[in-house]
Amino acid sequence: MSPAPAPRWKRLEPDARREQILECAMRLFGERPYAQVSTTDIAKEAGVARGLLNHYFGQKRDLYLKVVKRMLLMPGLEEKVSPTGTLRQRVERSVEWYLDTVATHGKTYVAVTGAGSIADPEVERIISAADDVAAAKTLEFLGMKVEVGSDARHRAMMRSYAGMVKATIREWIRGGTLSREEAHLLLSEALITIVQDVLPQLTPPQGRAERGDAPAVKPGAPHEKDEG
Repeated sequence: MSPAPAPRWKRLEPDARREQILECAMRLFGERPYAQVSTTDIAKEAGVARGLLNHYFGQKRDLYLKVVKRMLLMPGLEEKVSPTGTLRQRVERSVEWYLDTVATHGKTYVAVTGAGSIADPEVERIISAADDVAAAKTLEFLGMKVEVGSDARHRAMMRSYAGMVKATIREWIRGGTLSREEAHLLLSEALITIVQDVLPQLTPPQGRAERGDAPAVKPGAPHEKDEG
């Protein structure tokens, strides 16, 4: 007589159980539209009772918001990548790390940052806040010394770049129209260009008020270029 199959459910510590449920939710929200995923589906995938899922995360929307936060507020760049070397080396390492991190749940990343995301003000708030945090950390990681009063515009440039990052990842993960190597090339070269050629031309707010609209660095004027 063959032994009975082991039950799928097994006892886990609360933190481990939450993490397991969240991982299952991330996978399902990447595979199907939000409306087609139920808490029953997620609970079944995780091998738990739906009541336990509700106990840990509340309703489906609450769990989805947790998924969005997990996908966008990834482990800190400064904790994973060394901020040393030339600008090019730092940029290429940071882009490589980001693509590696996104690839773990690529379809889910595309779903929560693109048309697959639900129309929810809280989702939009999370995405906006994540973009702002990423902008500040990117500037800091790249060693940008921002002049007093111009920080908001530097961050705006980085948030604009973040939109390009999301579009590029969609082309790579969902469309297949860009390879991983091409996505890395595009994002690296674009960021290097922004740092070397665009940011230096931003006019300091005080100077703009006193001298009109003349740029802080005239177009074509020499400025330090990365030697990497």
